[in-house]
Amino acid sequence: MEKIKEVIIVEGRYDKNAISQVVDTLILETSGFGIFSDREKLALIRKLAQVRGIIVFTDSDSAGFMIRNFLKGSIPNEMIKHAYIPDIRGKERRKRAASKEGKLGVEGMDSETLLSALRKAGATFENMKKNELGKLTLQDMFFEGFSGGKNSSGRRKKLLKKLELPERLSTTALVDIMNSLYSREESIHILRGVE
Repeated sequence: MEKIKEVIIVEGRYDKNAISQVVDTLILETSGFGIFSDREKLALIRKLAQVRGIIVFTDSDSAGFMIRNFLKGSIPNEMIKHAYIPDIRGKERRKRAASKEGKLGVEGMDSETLLSALRKAGATFENMKKNELGKLTLQDMFFEGFSGGKNSSGRRKKLLKKLELPERLSTTALVDIMNSLYSREESIHILRGVE
């Protein structure tokens, strides 16, 4: 599995699952058209775009292009890349019928097609040697009092507010985002700064 610098933006969880089988990076869902009214998620995507850049990887149907164009109009051009899948007729295995336009979406593509689309988009592939000591972990969140403790939920809410992140983020998603934005040292410093 190859590591990618940019954050990948997809429509839904099945797309996220398909891409996570191919590359290692933070993958965020737009919840389909939910992104149009979710200001917190859009602010998060903008923040990630500034730090790491983003790759929009939506389906090739009209809905996918509406979401893509919305993000294209919301994020500076130099921070966004676009991955496109080919138009292939068919239906995903989990669905009873084909989509309205009769095309496979991101979730229906094979690994090689997904990797090829990311390469064509100009994704920044990185060396996969991971130094886990350099990353914030769920254990850190526990030891610093942000999970599994008496007032963990309240402390996590304060942290999310301080970082201007959506209040409904899970602890795992919060760790992933903090690892995308900060070094482990910076993250621990931020955690310890929350009352």
